[in-house]
Amino acid sequence: MTRKEIAALACDELEKLYPDVKCSLEFSKPYELMFAARLSAQCTDARVNIVTKKLFAKYPTLQAFADADLSELEEDVKPCGFYHTKAKSLKEMANQLIESFGGEVPDTMEELLTLNGIGRKTANLMMGDIHGKPAIVTDTHCIRISNRLGLTNKKEPAKVEKDLLEVIPPEISSHFCHQIVQFGRDICRARKPLCKECRLSYFCRYDLNNKKEA
Repeated sequence: MTRKEIAALACDELEKLYPDVKCSLEFSKPYELMFAARLSAQCTDARVNIVTKKLFAKYPTLQAFADADLSELEEDVKPCGFYHTKAKSLKEMANQLIESFGGEVPDTMEELLTLNGIGRKTANLMMGDIHGKPAIVTDTHCIRISNRLGLTNKKEPAKVEKDLLEVIPPEISSHFCHQIVQFGRDICRARKPLCKECRLSYFCRYDLNNKKEA
């Protein structure tokens, strides 16, 4: 079975399982998603949502973030960990968005990567969820499951992204990534994946190889 054939089956099964799945980070403005994503590094989305509910109420505009007292902002984001770096990023991103992009979140990878603390993963999230462009968010779930299914044999995020862009239809690529994250949380866990309950097991190379070895 080719990678494209595996991808087609995976997309079909994931759509049946999670037709309405969305990003688990909560936001009401485009830049809030980017800020939440920055805070989510080495932190759970659930905890980030608790923090941002208060954070976005306290700092309701980009200008409020730009003008924030850094030490106070550090305390506000402290529950997310790495709070010195993350607070500095939020404040600097706010200034960059105001000064360089007129307060709007840019819609190109090149521009997004100029923002403080933003890498390809978050940039792709913004490209897909905010601007509706083809995007592959290569988080740990995506990398793990793509390898198990046989969609890639790479571990580096940029290389996994490249492989998936070759086989996932661009119009559903962003949605696919949200589906695969939820699938990773529910079924295809890092430890002890629930292969017996998995609707993808009939074409999954990981499960098929395990059955051969049994």
